Amino acid sequence: MLSAALDAHAPVEALYYSPDAALSGAAAARVERARVSGVRVFALQRGVLERVADAVTPQPVVGVVGDVHRPLGAVLESAAPGEPVVVCVDVRDPGNLGAIVRAADAAGAAGVVCCDTSADLYNPKCVRASAGSLFHVPVVLDLPAPDVLDALGRAGYVRAATVVRGGVDYATAPLGDRVAVVLGNEAHGLDATIASSLDAWLSIPMYGGAESLNVAMAATVVCFELARRRRHATGATSRGALGEPVPARPVR
Repeated sequence: MLSAALDAHAPVEALYYSPDAALSGAAAARVERARVSGVRVFALQRGVLERVADAVTPQPVVGVVGDVHRPLGAVLESAAPGEPVVVCVDVRDPGNLGAIVRAADAAGAAGVVCCDTSADLYNPKCVRASAGSLFHVPVVLDLPAPDVLDALGRAGYVRAATVVRGGVDYATAPLGDRVAVVLGNEAHGLDATIASSLDAWLSIPMYGGAESLNVAMAATVVCFELARRRRHATGATSRGALGEPVPARPVR
């Protein structure tokens, strides 16, 4: 996480390390990298880090990083055609929210909007679940869902919500190149009061006995379908699992 923050030039305010950091080459390298970057670095006495960190078995290096969220207007202005915006409305589990941020980053989303009823983006569980993507994909916080959906509509986005049943097949839905993927609560989905602010309902066909997909899994499936469409339409390349360029196949 600290390496990702430094790579993204996030505002790392301070770094603290335990004596055990000297035992690990990777941890020692991160400490030195932070020091060279001008970050304040502090050595802790043995046992102190274990008392202040929230993890049961913490890493020997921890950092304090400033807020990284952005205004919604700035995210929409910088979004390129084909890059979706992911909107989380009342997603309560921080692990789910972090996984959604990670999936959105991997799929090349323009940003993730965490509406005011969703979990805290800076919850430690959410930060860890994002696996560094919190510092890569633009994030927006604490706006009411109706205001977010209204702004997206004015900006020309098709506001497509996921629903377990009754929606259009996500793989064939005609959505255009400006799409907002709207995700609801894990247990109850989206509130009926915002239905009038939505333009499409998407469902993921299921063939086994599972009742539904986890909200983060659904977000991943839909975001990568949009990434597939963008890749085939533009001929863009992506990074493979090992980081090598993967050429897009031409549309046939």
